[in-house]
Amino acid sequence: MKKFLIIFLSIIFIVFMAILMVIYISKGDSSRWQVALGGIIVSALPLGLLFLKENPFNIPTIFGYYLFLFCTTYLGSIASFYLHYKWWDSTLHLYKGILVGYIGITLFKVFARKTIRGEISRMIIFLFVVSLAVLASILWEIYEFLGDQFVTHTMQRGGNTDTMLDLLAGLVGGLIIAMYGAVRKQRI
Repeated sequence: MKKFLIIFLSIIFIVFMAILMVIYISKGDSSRWQVALGGIIVSALPLGLLFLKENPFNIPTIFGYYLFLFCTTYLGSIASFYLHYKWWDSTLHLYKGILVGYIGITLFKVFARKTIRGEISRMIIFLFVVSLAVLASILWEIYEFLGDQFVTHTMQRGGNTDTMLDLLAGLVGGLIIAMYGAVRKQRI
């Protein structure tokens, strides 16, 4: 079921973004066709999971990834939600922190053998999940900065304030899942 979902969502999203890319190239809208091209690339990334012997990510995580892509690439950039709704950017950074935090818990399960999971303290799980969420936020802000420097000049309209609010939102999202992971340690 997971393989089918990854293939299905990837194909749907790739076709959708390819159609948008062609439309915006024909209209001469360089900013939107570049976003659509980026959408094609990031929607193909989960196809790499098909080459793993066992995909560690559950269906809600896979679906959550594509929901994030749709909200950032299409709604946020192409449909201009970032411009029309001031709360959209920070909300997606919060969601990204939650999603990456949840991915962190999954990675903990993959890398920590069952035999030693009980010996790992709640604080280590907490720090791992928060660190991963914060790292994702920092890398995203670097991506926005570089995008503004070399491509679109529209990603960080709020300047330093936008960057700091985005980092804080990603941190809060990571903290939410880190607390969940630490409290439910025995079940993860």
